Amino acid sequence: MSAALSGAVDLSALKARADAVRQQPATPPPGAPPQGAPGGANVIEVTESSFQADVVERSLQQLVVVDLWADWCGPCKQLSPVLERLAGQAGGAWVLAKVDVDANPRIAQLFGAQSIPTVVAIAGGQPVDAFAGALPEPEIKKWLNALLDALKDKLPGIRDAQPVEVEEPEDPRFTEAEEAFEKGDYAEAEAAYKRILDVEPANEQAKAALTQVRFAARAEVADPSAVARADADPSDLAAQLAAADFEVAQNKVEDAFGRLIGTIRRTFGEDRNRVREHLVSLFELFDAADERVAKARRDLASALF
Repeated sequence: MSAALSGAVDLSALKARADAVRQQPATPPPGAPPQGAPGGANVIEVTESSFQADVVERSLQQLVVVDLWADWCGPCKQLSPVLERLAGQAGGAWVLAKVDVDANPRIAQLFGAQSIPTVVAIAGGQPVDAFAGALPEPEIKKWLNALLDALKDKLPGIRDAQPVEVEEPEDPRFTEAEEAFEKGDYAEAEAAYKRILDVEPANEQAKAALTQVRFAARAEVADPSAVARADADPSDLAAQLAAADFEVAQNKVEDAFGRLIGTIRRTFGEDRNRVREHLVSLFELFDAADERVAKARRDLASALF
């Protein structure tokens, strides 16, 4: 269990006390959000007297996430609305149990909470994980997904729970490159993607984007007359490559692939390798499952061997 809890947690003491006072009417703690808060029925206010029913017994069927908060706690005001909203989107897979530690100090003592906000996950009548502090929303979502996945075969209420959608934060390096590309500054976009690959040579997203940028730069200056020149002189490699780029830009993909494969059949050595590399770079502009690419790869293999 997380280091957010100071030691082993035994719920039996609080359960016994809750049994003794269970008949007392439960009143919302001072400063507690209203029942109509985001999350609706999936957000409940818990007191020492309602703890056994609302947390312990409920956790035998579904995950209960206990939010230890206080009205004077600044980070709590950042965290609680996020938890409430996520609970409302959970479709009943888990319930948020909010505990005002000022009104219910015994619950905070039970969990050994050293600071607030502290969030404790309860399943099967026992704590299973916890964290302290106002975590960013993506981290909370990942935490919830891990819990739901680990408990889906143990609690009836979450067997069909769907993972919480986690939005990955934008990478500023890609943002810089994409902005340059959108402005038509292909040189800067290429340089930005190269900087990413210098640090992460295996970054497939950057590799694919770099291929797109390089083609866009060539396509922007593609000369329509290159097709006529290439058809008139099959030995003009520069014209063949330029014509293929123009044809791809015009969505005449099969014509471009066929042109370069034909050129490969007629050439040898460095010339053949130059055309092959250009053709492979065009393949990378498309989904690998594209039938046009699959056929051209087969034709390329036949031309080479």
